[in-house]
Amino acid sequence: MTKRAGFVALIGEPNAGKSTLTNQMVGAKVSIVTHKVQTTRARIRGVALQGDSQLVFVDTPGLFRPRRRLDRAMVAAAWGGAADADIIVLMIEAHRGVTSGVESILDGLQEIGKGRKVALAINKIDRVKSEVLLALSKDLNDRYDFVETFMISAEKGHGCDHLKTWLAGVVPEGPWLYPEDQIADVPMRMIAAEVTREKLTLRLHQELPYQMTVETENWEEREDGSARVDQTIYVMRDGHKGIVLGNKGETIKAMSKAAREELEDFMGRRIHLFLQVKVRPNWLEEKERYSEMGLDFKDGNT
Repeated sequence: MTKRAGFVALIGEPNAGKSTLTNQMVGAKVSIVTHKVQTTRARIRGVALQGDSQLVFVDTPGLFRPRRRLDRAMVAAAWGGAADADIIVLMIEAHRGVTSGVESILDGLQEIGKGRKVALAINKIDRVKSEVLLALSKDLNDRYDFVETFMISAEKGHGCDHLKTWLAGVVPEGPWLYPEDQIADVPMRMIAAEVTREKLTLRLHQELPYQMTVETENWEEREDGSARVDQTIYVMRDGHKGIVLGNKGETIKAMSKAAREELEDFMGRRIHLFLQVKVRPNWLEEKERYSEMGLDFKDGNT
């Protein structure tokens, strides 16, 4: 059989389900998933195998109207991921339909989608009636010439095998891009930082989701097969530091435990996780923070 391999960019509004679909396709948790919008900052690539095909999923940040430097860098990364891909899959939330955000993405696709296969995946199909789905599908296909349309539930897995099989058949012929046992091309340090950031985001809810970042400062392999991981949580104000630490350090202890357990489960070995919190009022304007997130600082320029 001929081998095939290619990059698949998942694009859509924040919360459309791109990270959930990446994880569903790969069969492991490589992309941060929370109920908050704009949590995927870097283009995390998950690698999935289907028959003789290797699918490399580029999970882009959600496309939205940017306000700050970080927002602009995220949107540039999303369109960059689409421009570099062999196939683009636009994800739409069934119950939200064609929002103004979706309309602006469709406009962007007129240029970015030229010469590429662009498929439509209507997600969260369990939230609406079938006649609504059919009307939405017709409306979207009238607005853009999609090569295929898929009805899926990324969370429950419905329709995902059909999409995966189709992708496996249309990626270009050629050798695989990654070793067979590799599921992500992101360094473990970055995945570890994302896991901790997810726990922070879930725990702190609306208090400071986008005003903090996590970096893995040190990764030390130990002789017994375990690893020591030191991470710094950067926040913008002293008050934020107190929120992250919690009463008598209870909040950070609980988040550290949750992050450590998930990392141990993911890596199949013991992890010793050490967290510290630092106040950096201007971290959103620091070039090094962007490099750590896999974003281009220059993309945030107005």
